[in-house]
Amino acid sequence: MENTDLITGKDLKALGYPPGTWYKEALEYINKHELSDRDLEAYLTKFKLPAPLRLLDHPTPYSKNIIAENLIEEDNKEKVLATMNAVMRTPTVINGSVMPDACPSGPLGTIPVGGIVATKNAIHPGMHSADICCSVMLSDFGTTNPLSLLDAAHAFTHFGPGGRERGKQFKLPSDLKAAFEANPFLNSQKSLSIAQEHLGTQGDGNHFLFVGISKQTGHTMLITHHGSRGPGAILYKKGLMVANKFRVQLSPETLPENAWIPYDTSEGKDYWEALQIIRKWTKLNHETIHDATAKLVNKTVENRFWNEHNFVFKDEDIFYHAKGATPLDPKYLPDITGPRLIPLNMAEPILLVEGKTTDTNLGFAPHGAGRNMSRSQHKRNLAHLTNEEIFKQETAGLDIRFYSNEIDISELPSAYKSAATVRAQIETFGLGQVLDEIHPYGCIMAGDWKKNAPWRKKRNRKN
Repeated sequence: MENTDLITGKDLKALGYPPGTWYKEALEYINKHELSDRDLEAYLTKFKLPAPLRLLDHPTPYSKNIIAENLIEEDNKEKVLATMNAVMRTPTVINGSVMPDACPSGPLGTIPVGGIVATKNAIHPGMHSADICCSVMLSDFGTTNPLSLLDAAHAFTHFGPGGRERGKQFKLPSDLKAAFEANPFLNSQKSLSIAQEHLGTQGDGNHFLFVGISKQTGHTMLITHHGSRGPGAILYKKGLMVANKFRVQLSPETLPENAWIPYDTSEGKDYWEALQIIRKWTKLNHETIHDATAKLVNKTVENRFWNEHNFVFKDEDIFYHAKGATPLDPKYLPDITGPRLIPLNMAEPILLVEGKTTDTNLGFAPHGAGRNMSRSQHKRNLAHLTNEEIFKQETAGLDIRFYSNEIDISELPSAYKSAATVRAQIETFGLGQVLDEIHPYGCIMAGDWKKNAPWRKKRNRKN
């Protein structure tokens, strides 16, 4: 190439340099200084990719804070450890841990629920999953009547897919909107639109709105559980795409679900910032529901705290991917104001805990009770009973509601691991100390919304 010719991206690609965000800056520098031959080669050496990283020959050692107490739990544990062993062969991994509530969450090699994976200088979107910043928030309503609080919350909150209708939506705060617009991963019109539409909604699955009574104070507590809804799901998809581009270049052997974005790249910095913005959106979403409920019952919230249990936490150049694990260490929580929350199931108390970081817990506790089997298997096991019979047996004495008015037995207590077992293993493995228990009065969940989904109603009307 002669230095009188402008060098283009095609030229760099022909020289063996895969396209990347660095192209623009590099081409400007190369053409401005008319680099060619040896000078060009010398300049481009800093952009050369290292030799592809291979999977580790053996899984990186990790802690197993889980005990199987029967055959069903043994089967679950074997599956958890098998998939965790595959995850721990990823080249970036340096440590890990498994919580008592662990259960598989996808094909072999996918991080399990209840898994913590620590990586060096790498963010793995697949290890925080689509439900980014799934979290819980508690508001203390003092001596408020629990029925009044549950009724008010039911009148306001929103479960199921999609968001709020026009006229019932909340305006995205200007500073948060500006943050979306300034981030390459979040600045699409679709992302901004859904961030507004989904504000004040809770989704489906195991997300809930819980009202209970503190064992310590007798106060009525409101607790919500949900993630980042549509905005987080969009970020997750974009993150996976970017991570996979790096995977092809850096480590083709790595499973796509374990692909990573190097933090020391512009994409890595932008993705980390996008995660923090989504965290702010999710916290606001909780606050929107709690504040609106407080307004309906005309009460002032006496105390409030929250924590995520599905996120990525940074400590210098180490990234802790907690797929369903509650952070204990204050360094993970920039806005910590109280103990952490561990819900078990709708018929059991929500635990308020704190604890110390150890070599085996890596600064985390369980996030709930977990499952020993899939939703579909649980339904098959109870096929001899009607949904109404199961519901009556498992929710006696509680005010349990489904937003869709359709019972979802896969969210009833028997669908989860034994709460007593999980609590016992929290103590056995030093995963936190229980400070208080919020005993259940009632809760609201999405329910089996597919039975009366809006699209199904429209189709039935046409028929």
